[in-house]
Amino acid sequence: MRSHAAPNVVQPRITVLTPDQVGQVHEHSLTLLSSVGVRVDSEPALRLFQRALGPAAESAGRVRIPRELVDWALQVASPSVEVFSRTGAPAFRLPGPARFGIGATTLYCEEPDTGEIAQFGRRHMQAMVRLGDALPGYDVISTVGIVQDVAPEISDLVAVLEMVANTGKPLVLLVSDESAYPDVLDLLEHLHGDLAPRPFVIPYFNPISPLVINEGTVDKMSATIDRGLPFIYSSYGMAGASTPILPGGTLVLLNAELLAGLVLGQLMKPGTPMILGSLPAYFDMRGKGSFYTPHSYSVDLACAEMMAHYGLPHCGTSGSGMGWGADLIAAGHQWMNHLLSCIGQVGLAPFVGDNLGAIVYSPTIAVYANDIIAQARSLAGGFPLDAESLALGEIAEVGPGGNFLMSPQTLKHFRTAYFRSAVLPPMTLDDWQARGCRRAEDVLREHTLRLIEDSRPPADHAGLIERGEAFIAGL
Repeated sequence: MRSHAAPNVVQPRITVLTPDQVGQVHEHSLTLLSSVGVRVDSEPALRLFQRALGPAAESAGRVRIPRELVDWALQVASPSVEVFSRTGAPAFRLPGPARFGIGATTLYCEEPDTGEIAQFGRRHMQAMVRLGDALPGYDVISTVGIVQDVAPEISDLVAVLEMVANTGKPLVLLVSDESAYPDVLDLLEHLHGDLAPRPFVIPYFNPISPLVINEGTVDKMSATIDRGLPFIYSSYGMAGASTPILPGGTLVLLNAELLAGLVLGQLMKPGTPMILGSLPAYFDMRGKGSFYTPHSYSVDLACAEMMAHYGLPHCGTSGSGMGWGADLIAAGHQWMNHLLSCIGQVGLAPFVGDNLGAIVYSPTIAVYANDIIAQARSLAGGFPLDAESLALGEIAEVGPGGNFLMSPQTLKHFRTAYFRSAVLPPMTLDDWQARGCRRAEDVLREHTLRLIEDSRPPADHAGLIERGEAFIAGL
């Protein structure tokens, strides 16, 4: 569970489930697992379940998981995951304050200078990873897009090479070709050495809703556990299609899927560190895509509270995918997601910056979201009510009708007492007119371009690229 606020600190917090409702969700999830069960499409995974439960537990690939096995998995699972930078320095620990990541595995990228939509290529991966590295709001760099200007059989390898070579931040790793995953891990070990002691790579896997543990997910889990890495196991649901259309049923179904994945992970290796979460989207009956609603964020918060109840690390939504570009739609969802994440119990929100149904990456939105994250964290941090902050002596000295412009407290804190955006500062009408009545979107776009143009790779970039390309060429 999240630690309590320091004494005498005003600290905003939000919860969506009562203790009784937490118990209800858990019990209903156990009922689903023991009566309906999950379909397991992997022979090695089926053998693990049969070894734990006996042959009768499995019928035609469907496994019914009893309460006792879930209880065992919850007891042996690692209660936390510590993540490191590429250089081995501690980065963060989950559970803990909300963490954010740039990325989304998109097919296209929005060019920040023109707004045009371009096929995602290697140059976009380089630029977006460096952008995420430069923005302090992002704790991890997730796979930003699918590199499409190289041969398909090496696309995932090139993407990972560019990620490693252009940032020192931790990586959330997704692959588009499941068969390439072992080679991707081999490449990372070739560049870095043993990944397990101080893991900076967190692979990300999705089972299939409703209630399917697919073969590809099992294979990737196995390869990851063999290398001693933590990983994210996240259920992606579309209410009205792959989950019930009302949020209560979606929450219970997705929670059951996470418990099933946890059981399998612990059967593979007891104590293996897992980060569990869900992406509770809705199905668009007209456009046949997915989208987020306010209920999506409620279910995300509820999922985070269920993981806190279980004492497990959490991964949730990132509020992206909804805009038509760097626009009001995208900004609204960024605000809702990041604010709720920071004042709720969300652990990791790794996919910030995509638009148009998670197909197009928008660097401008990623830059704007960096500001939002800073403000959300500031709000979540709260403020003290101690003697220094109350400044009762200064109030008495200034007295009625005075001002605090030159008070000792103002002189001490005026640079740090409030959030001030480096991109979109507050302006009076006179200031705005003196600067040409510029639109905020244009200022944001120009700032994004400057960040991209000014970004530089880490000092070991050239050596990593050379070694990585030699490895890829030798496959």
